[in-house]
Amino acid sequence: MSKPQPIKPSEISMSAMDVIYHRRAVREYMPEKIDQATIRTLLDAAVQAPTAVHEEPWAFAIIQDRKILDRLSDKAKQLISSESDAIHPLRDSHAMGRLTDPTFDVFYDAGTLIVVYGKPMGSFVAADCWLATENLLLAAHSMGLGTCVIGFAVAALNTPEWKQELGISADMMAYAPIIVGIPSGETPAVPRKQPEILIWK
Repeated sequence: MSKPQPIKPSEISMSAMDVIYHRRAVREYMPEKIDQATIRTLLDAAVQAPTAVHEEPWAFAIIQDRKILDRLSDKAKQLISSESDAIHPLRDSHAMGRLTDPTFDVFYDAGTLIVVYGKPMGSFVAADCWLATENLLLAAHSMGLGTCVIGFAVAALNTPEWKQELGISADMMAYAPIIVGIPSGETPAVPRKQPEILIWK
């Protein structure tokens, strides 16, 4: 299979600033799966991210099997709902109510999940993986796709049972589960606070 070519700048209709300012966390999707060529283009964009001492510690898992996504969603809800810490930030919140709903899918019915994993290669693995994640999110938006990082799924993905099921090495760590798909509607902007500047000398 030939390696897909990176998207040419002339094929991107938005400036970098447009992409940054208009990307949204999308939670409503059409049922279509993302094709392999598009996924490979997104991964190619992801690995252009900065990386400490050029270690490139990231690796990716792509899950499009609906049955696997449904079971993983159930496991994620079970782990969070059984959290015993009374000061868990989700306690007594709207989110906790949704997590106890058997019909709620933590992946919002998206047909594609891309998980960014990190290899045990030093102190900056997490930072590198999150930089790759942001590249993927922005690239997807530039291509008209929706994305959302699903933090609810991190704990489930890092259990020994799910690493074994997916064939992921025990020493790998899931950092960013990202759903990708075709948005089924518009996602409104969420206001951001002004940058908090601690010091400017």
